[in-house]
Amino acid sequence: MMSKIFSFTASRDWFYRYSFAKAGLRAQSANLGDGTIMHCWVPKIIKSSKPNLLLLHGFGANAMWQYGQHLHIFTSRFNVYVPDLLFFGESYTSRPERTESFQAQCVMRLMEAHGVHRMNLVGISYGGFVGYSMASQFQENIEKVVLCCAGVCLEEKDMENGLFAVPNLDEAASILLPQTAEKLRELMRFSFVKPATGIPSFFLRDFIDVMCKDYVKEKRELIQAILHDRNLSVLPKITQPALIIWGEKDQIFPLELGHRLKRHVGESSQLVIIKNAGHAVNLEKAKEFAKYLKSFLIDSAAFPSPYPGSLTDFIHDKNDG
Repeated sequence: MMSKIFSFTASRDWFYRYSFAKAGLRAQSANLGDGTIMHCWVPKIIKSSKPNLLLLHGFGANAMWQYGQHLHIFTSRFNVYVPDLLFFGESYTSRPERTESFQAQCVMRLMEAHGVHRMNLVGISYGGFVGYSMASQFQENIEKVVLCCAGVCLEEKDMENGLFAVPNLDEAASILLPQTAEKLRELMRFSFVKPATGIPSFFLRDFIDVMCKDYVKEKRELIQAILHDRNLSVLPKITQPALIIWGEKDQIFPLELGHRLKRHVGESSQLVIIKNAGHAVNLEKAKEFAKYLKSFLIDSAAFPSPYPGSLTDFIHDKNDG
C-alpha cells in the first residue's frame, strides 16, 4: 500500500531534476527529423569561452542519477550536455538500427542541433561504447575522451569462453534489464563490491516500475547489437587523449577488458584502476572518480608520467569515498 501512495524513486528523480536545474541546465527535446527524438539537459546560458562537455550514461537509472553527484564539478568550467540515449528516458527512434554507431551518430546530430561542434566526453559503461564510437567517427569534433568500465574491446567469443559471470546473452539481459526485485538485487550484487542490503522489495519494485519498464524489447536489442559479430581486429583505434577508469572488481565488464582497451588505444591513453570498486565505480567511489575526471579534463598536468612519452597505469587504493 505504501508504494502506491509514495514513490521513493519518482521523488528522488524529482530531486535530481531540481538539482540539474539549479546547476544551470534545462531539459530540452530535439526532433532529429527521421522518427528520432532526443532529450538532453543543456546549459541555460552558453558561454563561448568555456569548452563543452558531453556526459553519456549507461544502462540502469537515467542519466541524472548516474551523473548527479558529479555535475557541480563541471558546470562552472564547461558547457555541460547530458543526453538520454535512444530508448532511455525521453529519447526514442522509430528507426530499426540498434548499434552504438547509430547511437553515436544521433548524439552527434543532437549536439550539432545545439550548435556544438567540438567537445570533450565522458562515457560510463554503455555510454562508453557510444562515446568511443563518436571519437572514432568524428575525430575532429571530439577532444578528450573518458571511458569508464566500458567493455569496448570485448569479442563475441568472450561469452562462450567464460570471460563473463553469466553464461549467455539472455541471462545478461535479464540482469541488466531487471523486471523483478530479485533480478534487481542480482544487478546490485554484480555492480557493487558492497551492495546495499536489506532494501525492502517494494522499494526495488518501485524503482523497476519507474526506471525499467519502458522500451525493454529495444534495450534488449541494444545489448544484442553490442555483442553480435564483435571482433577486436576490426575495432578502430581512437587517437584522442583518453582516460580509462575501471573498478578493480568489475563483474559486468571484467578488468581484463580495461587492460585490453589500454593496449588497443595505446600511448594516447591512461588506465586508472580503482581498488575495492565494482562496475558502478562512479557511484561506489564517487570522490575518486570525480578526482580523476577533474585531473584529466581540467587540470593542465594530468597524471605526470615518469617516462617521457609514456603513459602509465595508476592504481588508487582508498578505503573511504
